[in-house]
Amino acid sequence: MAHQPRLRLDADVVARARGLARRAGQPVVDIARSHTTVSVERATLRLAGLAGADPDGIPWVNRLVDAVREDVGVAHGVAAPVFHALASEGHSDLVALAQKAASGAVRFTVPDGRADAEARKLARAAVSHGLEVVDAKRVERERMVAEIGDPQQRPWIYLIVATGDIYEDIPQAQAAARAGADVIAVIRSTGQSLLDYVPEGATREGFAGTYATGENFRLMRAALDETSRELGRYIRLTNYASGLCMPEIAALAGLNRLDMMLNDSMYGILFRDINPIRTFVDQRFSRQVHSRAGIIINTGEDNYLTTADAVEAAHTVTVSQLLNEFFAHEAGLPDELLGLGHAFEINPDLPDSFRLELAHALLARELFPDAPLKWMPPTKHMTGDVFRGYLLDGFFNLVGSMTGQGILLVGMMTEAVVTPWLSDRDLALQNVRYVLNACGGLAEDFHPPAGGFIDSRANLVLCEAVELLEKICDDGLLQAIGEGTFGIMKRPADGGRGLDGVEKRAGDYFNPAVEILDGGEG
Repeated sequence: MAHQPRLRLDADVVARARGLARRAGQPVVDIARSHTTVSVERATLRLAGLAGADPDGIPWVNRLVDAVREDVGVAHGVAAPVFHALASEGHSDLVALAQKAASGAVRFTVPDGRADAEARKLARAAVSHGLEVVDAKRVERERMVAEIGDPQQRPWIYLIVATGDIYEDIPQAQAAARAGADVIAVIRSTGQSLLDYVPEGATREGFAGTYATGENFRLMRAALDETSRELGRYIRLTNYASGLCMPEIAALAGLNRLDMMLNDSMYGILFRDINPIRTFVDQRFSRQVHSRAGIIINTGEDNYLTTADAVEAAHTVTVSQLLNEFFAHEAGLPDELLGLGHAFEINPDLPDSFRLELAHALLARELFPDAPLKWMPPTKHMTGDVFRGYLLDGFFNLVGSMTGQGILLVGMMTEAVVTPWLSDRDLALQNVRYVLNACGGLAEDFHPPAGGFIDSRANLVLCEAVELLEKICDDGLLQAIGEGTFGIMKRPADGGRGLDGVEKRAGDYFNPAVEILDGGEG
């Protein structure tokens, strides 16, 4: 059924907002297209088939890229030096080459002439094979959804699992799916964003979450496939492609058929103090991989409202959504893979707080009618009063139903008190089921009057967003981030973690993954 507008938004203002977002975002895209990072180069070698780690747990991909970087840097890309060494020195495979490089037994050069052509040919073939695996996983998902079936209702119910031990996460995730969850998110271990390597293998110790690794992805996907067949609906799996290893985690997600990945253009900058240039270069590559894999990205605008006031800063959420949309489209992601985020975070003691929440949620729905918006529950104003919290979550669920959100993260009444018990989760799911069963059709009936409170508030936020975008276009997005425009965090372009892993591409830069993803080849 086609989307029916329920707000009286000025089409010219909406078009101006999108045009300004393009103008603000394009200089950042230009930077991303003219730079590379160690994490982009490592992701490329992962797609070429390099896996495993040394006895200390350092991945071979890190060892190999570090060795190339020490000899010739990464400005030329690592693929040609690596595959030139592989061909000219008779190493059996990339792992053997990485092992010798780690011991100092290999020296890398940037090949030229016929040697360069041969190295590029080998690199393209290896990376193309990796992307063929990603393509096959996408087809496999589509086939399973067709055979097993999708959840009948929207929004999809999104529930978090995070024990730290993948072997405990699995039965909890399966139980959550049986209790009604449509999407399982495995929260990453605290601080993994700041690791400049991806841990190897299945992990059993994490801090407020479980490490994102290729093996953990494989194990959880296989377990949820079993449960999907049992329940007769495909259960989607989510993790986090963010932080210093964003491109690598995106590649691992594509290779292991994850379905959603948290992948915001500015979250790592604002909340993990990762260098802005590093983040924008990495996020463009990661989104290209997500597009190829058919993975829905979830953006992180909800986080702004945990640090800034949800009423005063509402327009910054809209601005970020518009920027995330531009960056996603430029990287090849269509609207149906664009899970833009927003949240129910207005102080409930504020008069008309519920009406304001409705206005903000409906504005997002109207601006992005074909995107599976991700609606996030109250956290900032959860006080520890579980009865009040349960009521707030009910109101949050009601807004999600009335405004036709796509993905609804289940709110917990024990938020800000303890890590939720399984019984807390069951009660939270009961809350969701009651509201969706009782009010699932309200999106069809809810049409606020023209010029009324909700309609006027939504238009005001949109106009404030346009004003801010105009300022960003004048000053530049990087400067706006440096001045604390989003989430009140000030992050200058020459600061933050990971800047030393960024290099401007040389004139002969070669990266077969970038080549294929940019050109749609392979």
